[in-house]
Amino acid sequence: MGALVCAILVKATGLFFSKRIKFLSEEALFNNSNRFMALADQYFSSYVREAKKEFEVKGDELLRTIDPVKQTLDRYETRLGIMEKDREKAYGSITERLLEMGRTQTLLHMETNNLVKALRVPHVRGRWGELTLKRAAELAGMSAHCDFFEQVVSASGKGAIRPDMIVTLPENRKIIVDAKVPLMAYLDALEAHDETEREARMRDHGRQVMKHVRDLSSKQYFEQIHPAPEFTILFIPGENFFSAALTVYPDLIEQGVKRGVILATPTTLIALLKAVSYSWKQKKSYEHARDIQVLGKDLFTRLCGMTDHLNQLGKDIEKTVASYNRTIGSMETRVMSTAKKLEGLELSGQTVAQPKAIDETSIRTKEFNRQKHEN
Repeated sequence: MGALVCAILVKATGLFFSKRIKFLSEEALFNNSNRFMALADQYFSSYVREAKKEFEVKGDELLRTIDPVKQTLDRYETRLGIMEKDREKAYGSITERLLEMGRTQTLLHMETNNLVKALRVPHVRGRWGELTLKRAAELAGMSAHCDFFEQVVSASGKGAIRPDMIVTLPENRKIIVDAKVPLMAYLDALEAHDETEREARMRDHGRQVMKHVRDLSSKQYFEQIHPAPEFTILFIPGENFFSAALTVYPDLIEQGVKRGVILATPTTLIALLKAVSYSWKQKKSYEHARDIQVLGKDLFTRLCGMTDHLNQLGKDIEKTVASYNRTIGSMETRVMSTAKKLEGLELSGQTVAQPKAIDETSIRTKEFNRQKHEN
């Protein structure tokens, strides 16, 4: 029993000490943990505060460092926005202009077709040539119906001739101008679909111009217009029409000269009419010089007559002075002596002034000095 009691006591004591030791261990562990946490909290709190302060300082420095970059990026973004708006506006304007150009091109194409159709009508071509001819004459300084005449008709019936213009030269010489617009074959050549057809139409164009030269040379201008014209001008109202005909007939100018026909375009016709206008100016200058000569001769004759009259007037003045002096002398000897006696009798409070004679020598001396001073 004693052993059993002892064993129980030993076991109970062991359990008691075991629980006590476990309790003390847990308490010691808890205390150590609390101390560790307190120390850690104290350490880390100061570290966090220092780190926070340092982070704030570093953050401010970083913000100050990147602030110029941020401002630059903001300006760049603003500029990009403006550029994008300008680009959209420019693209819109370009698109609008392209659409407008397209509409204008379409309208121009339509008007060109209308013009081509109109120029295919004979009387329209003729009227256009006449207007171009008149404009060239105006640019050259030739007045209408003075130095040139439009639509002049000579004779009548089948023999009637109708040049488009007659240019009058000095001494009443004449130049005949006839406007021709060979366009049909030329327009067909421009609308040709291949090179072969274009060359064929250009040859037709050259033959048309050559035919106009022959027809114009066959007209009886030299017989029916007096005085006979110097030559006849075939006016083609377009440099391109003339050059196209020359490519087919290089000797076109020579052939025209042989027939008394000079081919002219607006440029060459204006130059020719400028020369005519200059000759008219020279003629007028000559006429003015002749008038000046006649007027100068007449003026000289009148000056000579006026000088004679002045000399006669001078002689008459000298005679008048001599007569005046003789009258003064007679008055002094026959009248003034009696007047002096009456003045001595005190008939009146007035006195008789002594008449003075004119000194002819003194007058001539003063006149000579005055003329010398003026010269």
